[in-house]
Order: sequence, then C-alpha cells, then structure tokens
Amino acid sequence: MNIDNARREDIARLHRFVSARILGQEHLVERLLIALLADGHLIVEGAPGLAKTRAVKVLGDGIEGDFHRIQFTPDLLPADLTGTEIYRPQDGSFAFQRGPLFHNLVLADEVNRAPAKVQSALLEAMAERQITIGRESYPLPPLFMVMATQNPIEQEGTYPLPEAQLDRFLLHVNVAYPTPAAEKEILTLARKEALEPEPAQVKEPEPIVTQAQVFAARREVLSLFMSDDVEKYLLEIVFATRGPGVYGAELGEWLAYGGSPRATLSLDRTARAHAWLRGADFVTPDDVRHVANDVLRHRIILNYEAAADGITPDRFLDELLSRIPVP
Repeated sequence: MNIDNARREDIARLHRFVSARILGQEHLVERLLIALLADGHLIVEGAPGLAKTRAVKVLGDGIEGDFHRIQFTPDLLPADLTGTEIYRPQDGSFAFQRGPLFHNLVLADEVNRAPAKVQSALLEAMAERQITIGRESYPLPPLFMVMATQNPIEQEGTYPLPEAQLDRFLLHVNVAYPTPAAEKEILTLARKEALEPEPAQVKEPEPIVTQAQVFAARREVLSLFMSDDVEKYLLEIVFATRGPGVYGAELGEWLAYGGSPRATLSLDRTARAHAWLRGADFVTPDDVRHVANDVLRHRIILNYEAAADGITPDRFLDELLSRIPVP
C-alpha cells in the first residue's frame, strides 16, 4: 500500500505534543498512541504520581474531542457512568441524561476500587460501544477510548478485575519511576507551569489532530503489510501461551491458562501500530516482540506453584519469547 507521509506527520505532531508535557514516561506515551491507532483500550498500573492521569488528559488536549475523568470509589453506581432516565413532571415523560461514558477519552481512575456491577457497566461499554438503558440502546462516539488505572501498592478495599474482564483491554501497561535526569526535567517543567499566570480568558486551543485524521491513520495501520512468516510467528507466540511445554517442561508447569483469540487480534493490531509509528512500511518480528508483553501479561494465568516460586507473567513471557525461533 502507499503510505501517506502527511498522515504520519499528523500523529508525529501529536506524539511531540504529548511527549513535551509528559516527561520520563515515553513507554506510556507510546502505548497510548498505539491504543489510539489500534482502536483499543488500555489498563495502566503504577504507583501514584507517575503522570498516568496527566498523560491521558494531555492526549485529550491534542485530539479533537472531549475528555472526562471518573474517580472510581466503592459507592459508585452503574448509572454514574452510563447515565439515567430523568422524569419530567411537566409532561410526565422520561428523558435520558447521558453519563460520562459518552465522552471520547475516558479515564477510569483506580478502576479496581469500584464494585463488580460498575466495572461490568464500563467493560460492556468498551466491548459493545453502546449503552442500553431500559429498552433503548445509545451508541457511544466513534472515537472512544478508555484508559483505566490501578494502584499496585494499596489493595485494601479493592475489587480486582476478573481475568475474563481484563481480556477486553488491548494493553496492560506497567509504569515505572522516571530516571533521575527525567525527574530533574519534571521539576523544571512543574516550576515553569506554576510561575505562568492563568490567562483571564482561556480560548479553546485548536486540536493537534482531528478525529478524521485519527480514523485515516487507523486505516493505514490496518493495511500495513505483514508477511506470512511474521504472521506465523505472531500466531506461534499466542499458541505457545496455551501449550508452552514444547519449549520447556518448566514453562508448562507454570501455566494455568493461555491467551484467547482476542490476544491474537490485539497482538496483530498493536504490532502494526508500532511498525507504523516508527515509520516502517511493513511489520517485522521485532514489532511483534516489542508489544508482546503488554498485550499478553494480563491474558495469561499462572498456577499456584508458579506464584509460590515468585514467577511473574513477565518472566514467563520473557522465557517463552527467548525460546521461540524468530523468522
């Protein structure tokens, strides 16, 4: 296919816009753009203060559309996300009042703090791209992306998402602490922002990227060339998570469940998006390996013996990827 360099420059401008405001978290920024281009949702796990909320808000500032943050708490109700029907006494009718899920970019902050019914309402909206209230179904915007966050430090009073629901997320991203050099830049940026006075009237800035440009970029990503050998390698990785014993007896002893067919689809979309972002005209095995851990770490379930031995999903995946022949 013919790659439109102007389309790539549109997304590159967005990348520069976000990277200039989110320092020391290039991995998170790249994953946000991959999720945007692959039309999926991501769950982000990291300690407080690592710019998870700020990252998706800045991304929202750069895209034509609206952003909404939902703080998940134990007393949240499904209607607080989806909206509800409001009674109008003047004519005795009911009118649907849309909830915060009807925005383009939604941040589900500390998603594991809300009970199962609320999590189900969010995940149904993510999967079906619509919300049903009574007998009526209401479509969500064509550009709709959810970034959910989890705090790995504090687990008291939380409701962990079941593995079957986690499977609906395209990516599971672990956010690490920034380097000392990056944290110094964060200090400088924070001081600069604190010293700049707020203007009396803030004019709505022009978006860096329009929704039409995002949809056009997605079509290019889907059409990117992938050879039969790379596709076979991608499939082999997912199938190996279901029967890893052929690559080592100990790998088979660690695993309880492997990746679903949704893992295959997600690995394909994200590998294409990664190749497109780096300016390539085709997908390589390195593109597949680069996104494999983030696509698969929440889709595999290790058994109790592996957990007791301190085996993590990332260690299992690293071992597996090191043993699968690269074409």
